[in-house]
Amino acid sequence: MRTSASPREVPGVLLVDSPRRSVHGPCNRTGRPVQGAILVADSLGPELYDAIVASSAVICARGGRTGHMQSLCRSRGIPVLRIEPSDLDALPAEVTVLLDRESVILGEAEPAPHPSTLRPTALDQIESICVVIADATDIQSTNALRPPVHQASSFFVREEFVCFAAGLSPIDALRAGAREAERYGAAIAAEICSMVDELLPGQRLVMRLLDLRSDDAAKITSAAHVDDEPNPELGRHGARWLLHERHYPQAFHSLRAHIREHLGADAARVRFAVPFINDSDEFLRLRRRLGLRYDTPLGVFVETPAAVHSAAEFCASGASELFVGTKDLIQFYLAADRGNHLVSATYQTRHPAVLAALRQAVESGRAAGVPVHVFALGADLDHYVHHIPTRNLMMCTAELKHLANARCSLAGQFR
Repeated sequence: MRTSASPREVPGVLLVDSPRRSVHGPCNRTGRPVQGAILVADSLGPELYDAIVASSAVICARGGRTGHMQSLCRSRGIPVLRIEPSDLDALPAEVTVLLDRESVILGEAEPAPHPSTLRPTALDQIESICVVIADATDIQSTNALRPPVHQASSFFVREEFVCFAAGLSPIDALRAGAREAERYGAAIAAEICSMVDELLPGQRLVMRLLDLRSDDAAKITSAAHVDDEPNPELGRHGARWLLHERHYPQAFHSLRAHIREHLGADAARVRFAVPFINDSDEFLRLRRRLGLRYDTPLGVFVETPAAVHSAAEFCASGASELFVGTKDLIQFYLAADRGNHLVSATYQTRHPAVLAALRQAVESGRAAGVPVHVFALGADLDHYVHHIPTRNLMMCTAELKHLANARCSLAGQFR
């Protein structure tokens, strides 16, 4: 009599959670989009954007919880499991990712209960939420929640994610001359306008200006030269890059002109924010370079220790709002690479130094009457609500949906 062996279970670390209990499907190792498949890749980079958003889950061998592509997965509710490289190579044609067990089954498996890690009570204590999105569909799904989440007052998108969704290679376009830079700006504007069309009355859209590290840029650039930096995370990106990239001002002018032309009065619902910046000197220089008047709203991302200590000066220099990017800020405060799982125990989202920095940024904005929005992972939401003096937070689309659904379920239990 033939007996079947029990399927093998490979342990891992869940980098991005999901409300689903398990995900079963075929493995996709091609790097190309396969709708509904489980993407298998050594690491996640921008060149895999299309493959990632088409996937039902991702299995990788490298990376941490807060990398850029992991953030994309978090906004879309796509679970990410990291396993050992040798186990990655051994995955068969079909697998089942068990989220509650943080493992992958080589074959099919029965899902087990998946307890929620989010506390719905925190939602009622938040005054406003800037929802982190990847494209217009995230706005649609957020605004379709029933009952509606009235705290979702704004949406935040990175310019590079707009590029990926539109099939643009930003470095190639910006270095092909002024005319191509203007076309690039117009293409970005078209994507932004489609997002604005999905906004409800009173909502707005914030775009973080282009912030591509050299290692990520090299993966999606075909014609232009990208400098090879020894430490891209601390290299020329964010405000440093925007201050030196020759044709970015033309692209930005074209972007704003097309938004004004197509949206009219609604153009005021689109705001911009400066990434990876240290002090008010950089902020004022960039304003001048982009041709922005002092009264034109421009936000600032606080994600370095220098920016925390410059928060009051940013406000005094005309910053319209502050966005505290905790993912980068934590890695710089604790000297722990957020993409390196070997130092994940050091990367602590609730470290006393981190919480002190968040309080300082919030209090600086409050003293100047400038709104401050603090990014929070779902697991930290309740803790941040109770330990940071702000009720204006940023969170990913999928985690907001999970929180809203959990609140509905809890309310139903007491009817």
